[in-house]
This record gives sequence, structure tokens and C-alpha cells, in this order.
Amino acid sequence: MLQSFSVAFNAVFPFVIYLGVGYFAVSIKLADEAFMEKLNRFIFKLLFSVLMFKNVYTATVESIPSATLIIVSVAGIIGLILLLLLIVPKLLKENPRRGVIIQALFRGNFILYGIPLVTHVFGEDRAAITGFMTLIVVSLFNIAAVIILESYNEHGEGIKIGRILLNLAKNPLMQGCVAGLIFFALGIKLPKFLDTPVNALGNLVTPVSMITLGGTLKFKAFGKNRNAILSVNVIRLILIPLVMLAIGYAFGLRQAELYMMLVVFGTPVAVASYPMAVNMGGDGELAGQIVFTSTVVSLFTIFAFTFMLAQLGLIV
Repeated sequence: MLQSFSVAFNAVFPFVIYLGVGYFAVSIKLADEAFMEKLNRFIFKLLFSVLMFKNVYTATVESIPSATLIIVSVAGIIGLILLLLLIVPKLLKENPRRGVIIQALFRGNFILYGIPLVTHVFGEDRAAITGFMTLIVVSLFNIAAVIILESYNEHGEGIKIGRILLNLAKNPLMQGCVAGLIFFALGIKLPKFLDTPVNALGNLVTPVSMITLGGTLKFKAFGKNRNAILSVNVIRLILIPLVMLAIGYAFGLRQAELYMMLVVFGTPVAVASYPMAVNMGGDGELAGQIVFTSTVVSLFTIFAFTFMLAQLGLIV
């Protein structure tokens, strides 16, 4: 039990500290909201592209997961998105909120939680599958997020295929992903003088993104978004992972590959969803609040699921 709690606590609580640093910095006037907004654009336009490149570029052929895991994960994500596209627009009137809610419910923080969680539970050898899964899952997340945020932005112009394709091409995350895929496919290795800064810049994304988010949080505004925040957290962190774990088990996934269902579908809302919402006409305030609350709540839900799977003998 203590080991299960340690896995969840060590994976999640650093994010809470980063949020606190940003909030404290603004509170004592060490930084202001204008600075945080500029920093947010810098992260979105540069650092996230480097992170995506790094994660895809460093994948290995040996880390290729089973076909069952790939099919169940991809089919699960696509099925979830289609279901959300049918339901959410009927429940919400405002386009910017529609896009943010849909993105929050399907887009987990796979990049930042995948490797730490699987490594803590199964060790580094079994964690290799997260490298290739990053290529598949995060690429799908990014493509879907751009399409959805573009379709449900504050301008309310609806779906325009040409503009969506243009924004996909211009999206820094997609640019980093494509560049990483090219390097991975061709077997190109960066020289040491480039590999070191790429890794360093990629590693900046998590702390700097969360600090920026903490610096822009407005707790007084949580009240008006209370129902949306509560609904997203319950669905994202409890209901969806329960369903997908059951589906994964039914299809024969076990151990690290079954746990991957939790990593894909039960981790908190992706940090990247906040700057993307801000920069693409979504409700940035709501997106930031959902990232913040899901990060804190996941400390308990990830522990609960990890403990449950361990108690049932489904993971080591």
C-alpha cells in the first residue's frame, strides 16, 4: 500500500509544487500576469515543439508495444472523441467551453506521467513501451486537439477544412512531432552538442508550464466553473479509466500493458491543453482551472487505481 501511494505521490505532487511557485511569484509581485502570458506563448511556440521532438525522436524499435495495446488505445481514444463530439455540444452553448471540455476529457498528460508511473511500478525495462506509445498516443491527441479547438473557437465559424489543415501545419507540437518522426524513421542521431540542449529544453516544459499556469490562476473564478470542473474530474479521472481498464482486460492486456490503459485514459488533463486553449480561441481560464484541479485530484485517483490493480493481482 505504501509503495502504491509513493508511486502516485512522487509522480503527481511535484506538479502541485510548481503550481504553488507560480502563484506565489505573482502574489509577491515577483512576476505579473502580463509576464506569465508572454511566457505562456514562449512555451507553446518553442518549448513544446522541442519536447515533442525529443519524445518521438528517442523512441526505439525495441519499445514497440503489442498490436492489441495499440489497437485498443487508438480505438479507445477515437471512440471517446466521437462520443464527446455527440454529447458535449448538446450540453454546452458556448463554443470556447465546448472545445476546452472535449479536449480535457480525452487528452491526458501522457508525456509527463507515462514513463515515471510505469517505471515506478514495473521498472525501467518494462517502461520501454511508453516511448513508442508516446509517438502514437500524443500524435493522436495533438491532431484531435487542433481540430476540436479550431472547430469550437471563440469566433464560432465552425469547421473549415483548409484552416484546420493550415493550423495543424503551423501547430508547434505537430511540427515537433513530425520532425521527431522523420529523425526516428531515418535513424538520424543528433550530435552531442545538439542532443544536450534539446534534452535540456524539453525538460523545462513541465516545471515552466506549471509555474506559468500557477501564476495565472484566479481562484475567485472557480465558482462560476464549479460544475464543469467537477464533471470533468469525475469523468476524466474515474469513469473513463474504469471503462478502459475493463476493456483492456477483456482484450487480454495484462501487467504493464494493462496499466498503460490507466496512463492513457486516467492521468490528469494534459498541461499542453492550457496554452493551446489560450492561443487557439478557447476558454483559457477554464482550461487552466481544469489542468490545476485534475493534477491535484489525480494524486488520489492514480493511487486508488494503482492500489486496486495491485490488490487484484493484475499488476506486480
